[in-house]
Amino acid sequence: MIPKETEICVCNSVSAGELASCIKKHSLETLEDVLENEKCNVGDKCESCKDEGFNNDGLNIPLVLALVKRGQL
Repeated sequence: MIPKETEICVCNSVSAGELASCIKKHSLETLEDVLENEKCNVGDKCESCKDEGFNNDGLNIPLVLALVKRGQL
């Protein structure tokens, strides 16, 4: 598990906790759902949060989606 304060989308300053809340609130299931939802505001600039993470550390949108689905975030 990662701390809720961990920044996932550096360009838009969105933390793991904020993204998880948005995913839950809007019942988002896939990466495409998250990217198409204008309320979450992630993945629209440098796009590294969709793949490897900003620092190539694996902290990305798919990780947060998986943690939400498992009830770990």
